[in-house]
Amino acid sequence: MPMRPTCGPRAAVPAYPSGTVAASLRRGARILAWLACLAAVCLPAQAGWHERTEAIMGTRVTVELFHEDPARAEAAIDAVMAEMRRIDALMSHYKPESQLSQINARAAQESVKVDRELFDLLTASIHFSELTEGAFDITYASVGHLYDYRRRIRPSDAEIESALPGVNYRNLLLDRERLTVRFERPGMRIDLGGIAKGYAVDRGIEILQSMGVEHAVVTAGGDTRIIGDRFGRPWIVGIRHPDDENRIVTRIPLVDTAMSTSGDYERYFDENGVRYHHILNPKTGRPASLVRSATIFGPTAMQTDGLSKTAFVLGPEKALEIINRLPDFDAVFVCPDGRVLYSNGLAPPE
Repeated sequence: MPMRPTCGPRAAVPAYPSGTVAASLRRGARILAWLACLAAVCLPAQAGWHERTEAIMGTRVTVELFHEDPARAEAAIDAVMAEMRRIDALMSHYKPESQLSQINARAAQESVKVDRELFDLLTASIHFSELTEGAFDITYASVGHLYDYRRRIRPSDAEIESALPGVNYRNLLLDRERLTVRFERPGMRIDLGGIAKGYAVDRGIEILQSMGVEHAVVTAGGDTRIIGDRFGRPWIVGIRHPDDENRIVTRIPLVDTAMSTSGDYERYFDENGVRYHHILNPKTGRPASLVRSATIFGPTAMQTDGLSKTAFVLGPEKALEIINRLPDFDAVFVCPDGRVLYSNGLAPPE
């Protein structure tokens, strides 16, 4: 998970707006030139930054925003937190009454009708599966549910082999006209943990923008989206070292950008020299370990969330090929041998 941003010295295909992260960095540099002008602006006495953190969706959700009216700022934060709880109630696989849990319980026997919102997110997940050549696959949960990282439980080789046929996004059947979901094979499960938090962050930003907020950051776990700047300075985001939360691999200034970081240090346990973490290779049902940490930058948190697991499965070089083909996206990967790799838009000049 990245450090909190601080002030520094889809088969519908998701749309990719114009502009790149590299352009965002250049904008961040230009923003510094505005300091002298902004210093002369007289803001209301009660104007200021407002921040709150709550535990939702199994993670820490933080909203920080600037507003001239403290009461309206708190109302805006309330609205974002309420939206996070609503999405959690709809898409959590831990809540038996959620629509996602109903899919897992019944879709192997019958078509399950869902809300348009959930259907569209499932459609987007298939797009990411196709884009990443199957490295992203929400049906990984067919094996993933056998792991319990808190209790240090992992499935046996025989249990993995038995459950593995259920992992294949092509067996997730979506009927757009009826808004129904069905599993083509028994034993299938889905988990939206790799895309739902990013989606929720985007919804939080949309709510803030609808309420007139122009400077804010919303974070849920490793997923973050930023609107605006910090009045003359970009937000500075630090990417932590996989083995030391107090050590920063790199710092990047951001304005109007989303980012997601996935790491093998988030949910894991070590056993006999092997790290069992929550990012699984859909083809093997076992932890994917070709990188230690992957950070993706792009227009929306749903998109960066969906792409941030790719390098773990495909390897950093193949993942960079994909990222470099996508307009508006960049990446930073920390490899097992300590190398830090950057996509074209972030690579230092030769």
